[in-house]
Amino acid sequence: MNQTGTRNEDHGVEAIGLDGTGRVFWNLGEAALLERAVARAEGRLSDTGALVAATAPPAGPGPDDRYIVRDAASEDRVWWDGVNALDRDRFERLKADMLAHAGGRTLFAQDLRAGTGPGRRVNVRVLSEHAWHALFVRNMLFRPEAAELPGFVPELTILCAPGFRAEPETHGVRSSTVVAVDLAQGLVLIAGTLHAGEITASLFAWLAHALPDRGLLPLAGAASIGAAGDVAVFLGRPGTGTTTLATDPARTLIADGAHIWSADGIGAVAGGSHARTLGLSPDAAPALYAAVRRFGSVMENVALDPDSRVPDFDDPVPAGDARAAFPLSFLAGARAEENAGAPKHIFLLVGDAFGVLPPIARLTPAQALYHYLSGYGATPEGTEAGGEMPRATFCAGGAAAVLPCHPSVYGGLLRDLLARHAPGCWLVNTGWIGGRAGIGQRVPLALTRRLVEAALSGALDGAEFRTDPNFGFAVPTGIEGVDPRLLDPARNWPTRIDYSMTARRLVGLFSANFARFEKAVDDEVRAAQPGLAIAAE
Repeated sequence: MNQTGTRNEDHGVEAIGLDGTGRVFWNLGEAALLERAVARAEGRLSDTGALVAATAPPAGPGPDDRYIVRDAASEDRVWWDGVNALDRDRFERLKADMLAHAGGRTLFAQDLRAGTGPGRRVNVRVLSEHAWHALFVRNMLFRPEAAELPGFVPELTILCAPGFRAEPETHGVRSSTVVAVDLAQGLVLIAGTLHAGEITASLFAWLAHALPDRGLLPLAGAASIGAAGDVAVFLGRPGTGTTTLATDPARTLIADGAHIWSADGIGAVAGGSHARTLGLSPDAAPALYAAVRRFGSVMENVALDPDSRVPDFDDPVPAGDARAAFPLSFLAGARAEENAGAPKHIFLLVGDAFGVLPPIARLTPAQALYHYLSGYGATPEGTEAGGEMPRATFCAGGAAAVLPCHPSVYGGLLRDLLARHAPGCWLVNTGWIGGRAGIGQRVPLALTRRLVEAALSGALDGAEFRTDPNFGFAVPTGIEGVDPRLLDPARNWPTRIDYSMTARRLVGLFSANFARFEKAVDDEVRAAQPGLAIAAE
């Protein structure tokens, strides 16, 4: 292949068997990638020089499109419950066909790093068909010094070929879209999708397999640090507000999307942020609003005014999830931290569409571990006033789709870290109150910020708490400046009977989910189950 740019000539694209008549541009900078993306009609420029691309319908890959290669090396390492397995022969056929496809095209190669500090740093090579994908991943990960590139050898290589369409009968997959992770070879194949987030998600999947053996716990969420050096971790699924709450003006964002907790403390996995932008405004989040609009940022599925090219963050464009990727250095006061010390507070964020969970609750370490392993979330699709119930889903660690090991592996690391550092643990509901979705209302962001601030400042240390009759955790009965009714979900529902019936339904869903790995935890965590709390009353 015709290759230009600074690279390791002894360990290039040939290392994965890539060859052909195409061209590879190595380690281009932001301006060059942006120029090529626009020239190739991959995106448009906003009024401030941010690149705006569309991932286009259909939606991104679903759980059925993500696979892990199942062979002797992964058989006993992966928790196959709910994980799609791809046998070695089918993967090798997919790999050969994708390499043949990519070998005749222009590719953009980026040599980058995930993680910082000794034992945490992982060399990552991304090969993409689209210049904007290269700019995306360059924004998201850490960049080696130019002098390091001639000797760069990746531990993980990701080949992203949206133009390739997998064949179910030939490749053993369910559709033309596929994300296949080969843990043994350190190779990820992404085909049939423009969704850039699949690149970082597959990277996190590989890290979540490799890091526990090093005594490192990968976490999905964000982290911030206060003026006094106190670290707070916000764990949760996409859309629960991890980035929003971690970017409090009084604190410094030090990790977003993913981070690592070890005996030394919290460290960033990525040097960038992939933040949701729908509804973003300069009043609600001025720093974030400014960051996503800077030159070199990459916006996905954001509408532009046809004349002024000003982004319209209130337009839910048909292409789907609206996000922006940018280096943390674009965010005023933010920095990707190598080692920020152990967290003083951990917030588990949930979007409860059932409207049962309180806006905030204090957790014991066992309860924190239980809710981390449960990874509860609920979507309101199809719900209307008096209509169907929301749909509950459970993703261990808030990221089960990309956590290949058994949840007990991550739970064991978390249990030991909680015991060693004794942080305050909190459950925060950023979903609904006063009724389920379609009946109640979303928890106001201002209320959530006030409750989190009260926990961080120590204002809740001397507060009075009640025991929730359904889940057994401690709920504050009063916080200065907050209507006490908002702290008690049952008092906000139209009737207590409706609340009680919905709560018991949700408890049953929790119990049914936890049965999958109940035997993998100790008695203390089993006793933290909400079903047992009800039976004890």
